[in-house]
Amino acid sequence: MQCTAPHAAQSSVPLSISPRSLAAAFAHVPDPRRHASVTYALSALLTLAVAALLANHLSVLAIAEWGARQSPEVLRTLGFPAGRTPCQSTLQRLFSKLDGHALSAALGAHFAPTVIALPPADNAQGVAVDGKAQRGRLPFQDGGCPVHALTAFCHERGVVLAHEPIEQGAEKSEAELTVAPALLARIAWPGRVLTGDALFCQRHLCQQVLDAGGDYLLLVKENQPTLYNDIRLLFDPPPSLATLPLLDQREAQTHDRGHGRQDEVRHLVASTDLNDYVAWPGLAQVFRLSRTWREHGQTKQALHYAITSLGPKTGPPERLLALKRGHWIIENGLHRVKDVTLGEDQSLIHQGHGPTVMALLRDAALSLLRRGGVRQIAARLRYHSQHPAAAVALLVAPPD
Repeated sequence: MQCTAPHAAQSSVPLSISPRSLAAAFAHVPDPRRHASVTYALSALLTLAVAALLANHLSVLAIAEWGARQSPEVLRTLGFPAGRTPCQSTLQRLFSKLDGHALSAALGAHFAPTVIALPPADNAQGVAVDGKAQRGRLPFQDGGCPVHALTAFCHERGVVLAHEPIEQGAEKSEAELTVAPALLARIAWPGRVLTGDALFCQRHLCQQVLDAGGDYLLLVKENQPTLYNDIRLLFDPPPSLATLPLLDQREAQTHDRGHGRQDEVRHLVASTDLNDYVAWPGLAQVFRLSRTWREHGQTKQALHYAITSLGPKTGPPERLLALKRGHWIIENGLHRVKDVTLGEDQSLIHQGHGPTVMALLRDAALSLLRRGGVRQIAARLRYHSQHPAAAVALLVAPPD
């Protein structure tokens, strides 16, 4: 595919773009190119890429081809007033050089502003933190950590709040913990609750969230042996020990079906009995969650222990159950959609910062759709492939 004829670089966002839109937010990303070699404005190139992703064009080549086919009106809105668009190699060179941390910061500032309208104390937003592999990169790596980024995802809003690239060369869990403080530092925590698996049950991370005005709800496993054994002995003492009733015991239970499982029962028991015994930052409750279900004619059970800084008033057992289950929306509502619907697992981009930049642009596209109330992502991408103006409108119009 040949490059179209160049035109003068733009110095500002087009007037047709709302200053509160994602397209305007891209203007705050530092441009890594030499000024003398700039043909297209950086904000226009990033806006074009996300618009193409929203229109179901998932590779860099497909993005370039989609842009070349658009009408002059659509191109003017995107930031290409002369009607000329970049070729595949132009986009690839840019993405390989672009600072992923700076792009992540710009997206975080847009989707998760530092000042938020606080929800009621008993209905704080859950923020799931989890790492994700980009498997298409693995054949091109000489060992190192396969997890390309750590992501913070809002349960209720379905948007990515922060995204921290992970440098290659460290063991998976060590790499995630290394970048976790930087990820948490970019989130406005008042009115929000950190949820995560046992890897993130670390004193310094809990203290960081508390200092920033937030709360936490985290699984506890053997990586914190003392804490784990204390909670296990509280709820499930061995037969050889005398069993004493809990001084504080509050329970909740749910029944559910789906995903090949029949009559799944979730039973949560919360207690404050360890508050004066365990020296853990902000600890307000511990709880045990048991899951029982039938699958392929067999009864199965799983048992988990967890801690939270939410007290009994702001974190009743029903709310704890909802937050614990809501954490896994990051797997089903983000990671799986990016892999299956947005083609991240099949992506072979591996040069420079290209994989991180494309992952961030996929996050941006998905967050735009979720913010607009879209739940059937694949169907909406197919619709946008036939109605490109609708995709562009999500980028240039002010958010609701």
